[in-house]
Amino acid sequence: MLKILPKKDGQKGFTLIELMIVIAIIGILAAIAIPQFITYRQKGYNTEAKSELKNLYTSCQAYFIDNPGTSCSTTVVSALFIPTTDIHFGGIPSTDPTLIGVTAAHQAGTSTYTIGSSGNITP
Repeated sequence: MLKILPKKDGQKGFTLIELMIVIAIIGILAAIAIPQFITYRQKGYNTEAKSELKNLYTSCQAYFIDNPGTSCSTTVVSALFIPTTDIHFGGIPSTDPTLIGVTAAHQAGTSTYTIGSSGNITP
């Protein structure tokens, strides 16, 4: 019988070159996947900040309907709105029901979102 790659008795396992090729392939896949993962995390943080700002806007609108002429803040609407601890809000006006100029940003995010006219959220 013809033996293509003769083995010595007791020899088994992978060669060094096979292991180096596998490690190189894993390294190439990691170099592609890790930056994409970081990008997706940033998009998630930004989306969370935008969502929290919209929830604050909706909660304050409901509060202003029940209590016209009063001020709105995250503590006042805490029964309707519980913000995420990583979101920071700024520029909450005292009695302006439109909330124009209120901003929100996630600590790990890359964008700051602002409430514009008619309640639209802009980056």
